[in-house]
Amino acid sequence: MTRSSGPAKHRPPLPVRDGLNPTRLVLPHDPDVVARFPYALDYLLDRFRDDEVRLREKLALGEVVTGRGEPLTPTTPYEPRGFLYLYRDPPAHEDPIPFEPEVLHRDENLLVVDKPHFLATMPRGRWVRETALVRLRVALDLPELSPAHRLDRGTAGVLVLTVRPEVRGAYQEAFARREVRKVYEAVAPLPPSDAPLAGGEPVTLRSRIVKRRGVARAEEVPGEPNAESRISLAAAAETRGLGLYRLEPHTGKTHQLRLHMASLGLPILHDPFWPELRAADPDDFDRPLQLLSRSLELTDPLSGRPRRFESRRTLREWTA
Repeated sequence: MTRSSGPAKHRPPLPVRDGLNPTRLVLPHDPDVVARFPYALDYLLDRFRDDEVRLREKLALGEVVTGRGEPLTPTTPYEPRGFLYLYRDPPAHEDPIPFEPEVLHRDENLLVVDKPHFLATMPRGRWVRETALVRLRVALDLPELSPAHRLDRGTAGVLVLTVRPEVRGAYQEAFARREVRKVYEAVAPLPPSDAPLAGGEPVTLRSRIVKRRGVARAEEVPGEPNAESRISLAAAAETRGLGLYRLEPHTGKTHQLRLHMASLGLPILHDPFWPELRAADPDDFDRPLQLLSRSLELTDPLSGRPRRFESRRTLREWTA
């Protein structure tokens, strides 16, 4: 018997189109802004001055609506803290990512896939259509598909998505409450012979990690720890000076595992962020980040049954 996941959140008045959600804009409540724009369209055209022609085309097609689902008109009043929804045009060109996510499990609530390296979880920045979410929505005709968590674009492996909005909150909360056990694998240099990791002892790292907007990589800063990872050496390739590491994050901060490995002096192979930040060169598909979300376990928040999903992928530098 399943239990309810609670009331559904507010749903956009425009449907998903071509795998993409409509964009939601919140009208500012600043008095100066409110005084300048008696009509919502005036604000919209001022904010996106370079896109006026395209915005007016969308307006004529009824593709700009209020939070109540009413088409925006030139005389729609400006409502502080009100919503506007519209479809943003995706980039004219995206470099194709020549790898596909593979389905590991599918039921009425969940879709679990094996995400490849280089494919972002969901639209962000210059990646929109070339993302796991948009590809899967279109290929499987699942317009309401949504990630329950995220993997970095460079990280491969198990990715869990929810199929229906009604259950989305229950699974996302399970991740937020740290009720999901995640195990990763990574290839990195072997530790010094006198380091605890070299003797097979696991190491637990705790630090404070922050990710600043506009800064490419996260960083460790002084303060109360908010990130915890358990790291152990699973196997060693002495002749190559490489190790296969088992990584168990207790928290899910941006770049956490990559940063913690680098802080041990063991940066993950082919990491463009550590030990040094490399220029944003075109992807080298022959040198994927050697980090894999190997498995994921949780007690299903709806059925109460234990669930486990495991990646079928391998790390190229280790299998070589």
